[in-house]
Amino acid sequence: MLCLALLVAGFGGLIAYRIEILRLAKTLDQSLTLTRRSIETEIDRFRYLPEVAEEDVRISRAVTAPQNVGAVADANRYLETIAAVSGADQLYLLDQSGIAIAASNWNTPDTFVGIDYSFRPYFRDAIETGTGRFYGIGVTTGRPGYFLSSRVELESGDIAVLVVKIDLTPLQATWRLAAVDTAIADADGIIFLSGQPEWLYRPLFALDAGTRAQIAVTRSYEGVDFDSSEALLAAPPSSLTDGQPVDLAGRSLLLRRLPMGQDDWQVIQANPVADARLTALATAAILGLTTLAAALLVQTLLQRRRMIRMRLQQSRLLEQKVERRTRELAAEIETRIAAEKELTRAQDALIHSEKMAALGRMSAAIVHEISQPLAAMEATLAAAALGGTRDHRGTAKRIETARGHIRRMLRTIKHLKSFSRKDTGTLTPVDMDRVIENAIELVRHRADDIGAQLTYDCPGDAPPVMGGMVRLEQVLVNLLLNALDAVVASAAGQVRVTREVTPDAVIVTVKDNGVGLDTEAIAKIGEPFFSHKQDGEGLGLGVAISQSILQDFHGTLHYDAAPGQGTSATVTLPRAELRNRKSAA
Repeated sequence: MLCLALLVAGFGGLIAYRIEILRLAKTLDQSLTLTRRSIETEIDRFRYLPEVAEEDVRISRAVTAPQNVGAVADANRYLETIAAVSGADQLYLLDQSGIAIAASNWNTPDTFVGIDYSFRPYFRDAIETGTGRFYGIGVTTGRPGYFLSSRVELESGDIAVLVVKIDLTPLQATWRLAAVDTAIADADGIIFLSGQPEWLYRPLFALDAGTRAQIAVTRSYEGVDFDSSEALLAAPPSSLTDGQPVDLAGRSLLLRRLPMGQDDWQVIQANPVADARLTALATAAILGLTTLAAALLVQTLLQRRRMIRMRLQQSRLLEQKVERRTRELAAEIETRIAAEKELTRAQDALIHSEKMAALGRMSAAIVHEISQPLAAMEATLAAAALGGTRDHRGTAKRIETARGHIRRMLRTIKHLKSFSRKDTGTLTPVDMDRVIENAIELVRHRADDIGAQLTYDCPGDAPPVMGGMVRLEQVLVNLLLNALDAVVASAAGQVRVTREVTPDAVIVTVKDNGVGLDTEAIAKIGEPFFSHKQDGEGLGLGVAISQSILQDFHGTLHYDAAPGQGTSATVTLPRAELRNRKSAA
């Protein structure tokens, strides 16, 4: 039995883990597409800037007469203006040998003017093919950037290269605030942009000697020592595509990558798999316990069946003995037959009595809920009948009172039917005040039974929140019942419900004046099967289920308590219009 439970738990946990990993991979793939699109958009803003800038006559003058101080000065100021207006980091002009003639930073200490950039791939590619692209750390400024180049061909036969440098590092600040780790690697697998500073300028996998030599020639990452730089991943490259988590910098992550553009870049995103493992463990635990419970039930039913067969066999043996005894005592047959008939009638009467008692027990709960309104209604209608001919106004008032009792019973039934209805699971705008009122109506009888005072303070109208009416009622009912259980032993038990509205959220607080909880209980209150109630009064799953429901609605549940000062449960849900704006963004 235990082995079966463990087998089902292990198999179910494995399936749940795989499902969570697939869901996480799908989310990462969608995020990768959006990230790649945003990067391409940022680069495309400057892609045609060199080709546009080279059309100006000041550029052609500087190319044809690089020794003309006035022509070079005009080109410098022109490039400076274009860079400032476009938002480019730098814009500079190289002659046919790769030496900078003019630059937008001509008047700064680290100006490009006079520097030889012929070793850069973007210069060689522009001379040979007309355009070039390259990402690297600037050898002059020490700041990284993306370089786009375009060949300038004049009618005089002179050739030059116009280069724009784009600063992509602001993307890193945005990625640091994101929920996933994001980075970009070049064709050699070297991370050159990352929201994680410890990833920057480290290869995904170990670099071979040829790759390190090529990097040294192009001076792509000036000042970075790749000989002593440790690779981020010790696993083979296939680990990035087989959907299995990898160990990266001491963290277990699911890593996904997406090729980008003509530069053979890779957009990489990663997310921890800890939540997936927790989900798998929870699923395994639930399946294991369910299987164990089912096995115990089957075993109990089988044992009961064996007992019934044993009793039937004993009954048959007894009948055989009676038959033999009857043959021996023929004179007593009629008396025994009469006694058996009487016994049968007595047994039937006992069975009928037991059925009636069971029916009484089943109807007790219904009678308790409606007996008081029915009694009050009967008394009111009787008074209305007696006073019908004497006082029409009094009669009308009594009839209206009776109708009020009827409406009370209908309202109770309506709330119970609404509360038992299945939730569709779709997020819709929900009136939180209505949720609170329905929940209070459902637990009002409980409060009256224990003599507790249940108050409700919700000034004004609350804006709607995104969620499900039935599941939010379930959360509020659970919190209210927990609060009422906390004050059941108090002579003056009080449970107060308050609702307030902030610019971002709707906050509902349920506070009682019970004995309160200590720090250890507050820390464990959200754990499954943790309960302060007596054995048999609860499974300890109410708070855990409530937290799960609120998490689905992007809300939170927070407890505050002190021994002897009561307990306060606070539900915070974002306003519906804020959720809609975030979804639209």
